[in-house]
Amino acid sequence: MNKNIKILLNYVIGPLVFCVLCWSIYTQLLRQQNWQVSLQHAWQAITGPDAWKLLLAVILIFANYGLEARKWQIVVKQVQQTSFAQAYKAVLTGTTLAFFTPNRIGEYMGRVLYLGEGKRIQAISLTIVCSMGQLLVTWIAGIGGLLYLMTYGNTQLLHTFAGPWMKMVLYFTLGAATVLTLFYFRLAGLVRWVEKISWLQKPVAYIRVLESLNATILIRILSLSVLRYSVFLGQYYLLFNVFDVHITAAQVAGAVSVIFLILSIVPSLAVITDLGVRWKVGIEVVQLFDSNISGILATSLGIWIINLVVPALIGSLLILGIKVFNNRK
Repeated sequence: MNKNIKILLNYVIGPLVFCVLCWSIYTQLLRQQNWQVSLQHAWQAITGPDAWKLLLAVILIFANYGLEARKWQIVVKQVQQTSFAQAYKAVLTGTTLAFFTPNRIGEYMGRVLYLGEGKRIQAISLTIVCSMGQLLVTWIAGIGGLLYLMTYGNTQLLHTFAGPWMKMVLYFTLGAATVLTLFYFRLAGLVRWVEKISWLQKPVAYIRVLESLNATILIRILSLSVLRYSVFLGQYYLLFNVFDVHITAAQVAGAVSVIFLILSIVPSLAVITDLGVRWKVGIEVVQLFDSNISGILATSLGIWIINLVVPALIGSLLILGIKVFNNRK
């Protein structure tokens, strides 16, 4: 991406969008009854009797990234055998670079740094397959979540703004999920089709490795993606309990699946914008079941710190030990 465009996105447009979102959230918070008390309660909850739930949500980081590491280890062995520990480090390093790039595109480059130089470009296409599997699970779960919210959500809100946009998102996701499913299970056919295009002969050499991903491997990736998705839901459920957002497990699954769906289709300009979008989407969706906006904000912030900030910090330390950087020194 052009350097000037990156500067514009990260330092101008990104913060501007974040400020607009924060102002909208602030006005919604002021409309909440006894919002000061709710904020105080959210702060006190960190050291209260439910603090163990917050600790458990933090511990689940290891399961979250462990499952992702296993997925990456499975696909990348098509070009190079790697240990689970190396795969884990690669995933954390990718998270660090993704933290500072639009739409997390730096994640792919961060992971392949742990592979041999001649195999890194091939590994990028394999890493994309991992992302495709997780995205497919996110979209399918999101479709179920939208149907759940449209059936059991706050009737008054659904008849104003929420209802129309949910229907639009539902139809778009149905179409997109169908196309993605066809691409995911027909990767070999896609490679063969691209091979027939003369001006794409050179790039084909780097994606031909996708032909080695049979149905068994692809289903394993999907299964691990489902397990990882379940970890996300568990973390949200725990933090909603900690911050006094009173919703059932079914409501958590329905609401959070829609949150993830929206986050997956809304472009992320910068890391600060990502947090603002999480706050805004979380409020709009979860308030269909509970109006504790301060608790929803606290939960969204907690998830963002636990699943993105902490792993990114760990990954930043691991970057110092990567051979390619040591060689440059």
